[in-house]
Amino acid sequence: MEYKDYYAVLGVPRTASQTEIKKAYRKLARKDHPDANPGDTAAERRFKDANEAHAVLSDPAKRKQYDALGANWEAFSRAGAAPGGAGTGDPFGPGGPFAGFARGGTGGGGNVRYEFRTSGDPGEFSDFFRVFFGGEETASTGPTAPTGRGGTGGMSFQDVLAGMGLAGRGGEAGRGGTATRTRVPAPARDAEAEAEITLEEAFRGTKRLIDVEGKRLEVTIPPGADTGTRIRLAGRAPGGGDLFVIVRVRPDPHVKRRGADLERELPLTLAEALLGGEVPVGTLKGTVLLTIPAGTQTGRTFRLAGQGMPRMNSKDTGDLYVKTRVVLPTRLNDEARDAAAHFLALVDQPDPR
Repeated sequence: MEYKDYYAVLGVPRTASQTEIKKAYRKLARKDHPDANPGDTAAERRFKDANEAHAVLSDPAKRKQYDALGANWEAFSRAGAAPGGAGTGDPFGPGGPFAGFARGGTGGGGNVRYEFRTSGDPGEFSDFFRVFFGGEETASTGPTAPTGRGGTGGMSFQDVLAGMGLAGRGGEAGRGGTATRTRVPAPARDAEAEAEITLEEAFRGTKRLIDVEGKRLEVTIPPGADTGTRIRLAGRAPGGGDLFVIVRVRPDPHVKRRGADLERELPLTLAEALLGGEVPVGTLKGTVLLTIPAGTQTGRTFRLAGQGMPRMNSKDTGDLYVKTRVVLPTRLNDEARDAAAHFLALVDQPDPR
């Protein structure tokens, strides 16, 4: 059975911290998840390998055991070759994996046989994982089982492993018995969901009920959320991982958003543009009066400080930029046309072209 380098599977050095291991695992899990790669058997295999590597390296006890044995793990599954492949034929002899443990307290005894076997169930983890971490062991003993150095009485193979700090997860096997296997739980799965809101809801903050695999959850969306904002609900995913709610803000027909700043157009009558005046402007906070100077041209922009969106996790607020558009009167009757002609004759306006 081929040795599996879990560090290489996750793409991290052997000195990687738990944070680096978790980050690398999550990146691979998102990339190779079967839901994102339907029908891709290679991606499915990589996903399972990443799960297996994470299950070992994220557990300090398993990682210590794995680091201690490394590629020499097979010596313990065969119990007949020294670590590193130096076959001695005697696992209890010098250089053997169980050197230092006497047989039966007397040094004799040849009727001792040990073997590892796996259940054959493909499951979530490889045979390498099951054998290395106590998938399903069978300890067959003859008249005398090995004991610790200088000890008396029978001692099972599981006892020997326990004495070395390498006991499997599956409970102790008695004489001629079989140690049962405890299946390692699958790593928690993260999940994502989407919540659509209006610009007004993004301004004030809101709540949404979302359905994730038949489970309804309420999520609080803070003021200032924008399209792409990710809200993390720790441990709320159906797979036991974190649920990430991705916000999408529905476009507003009258207001454009630029981060925390807002932009909108303000139509002006000819009289307001020529003579000036106070004009009402709608904002997300309510209506305010904007003073328009006489002679305001189309395209002039006014800044209304603090009338934009709140910034998430801050007390600051963006601004509202109002761009004017002069709307000329239409359908002039004869009297209005004559008055306009008389007015224009009095206006000294240079050619703007």
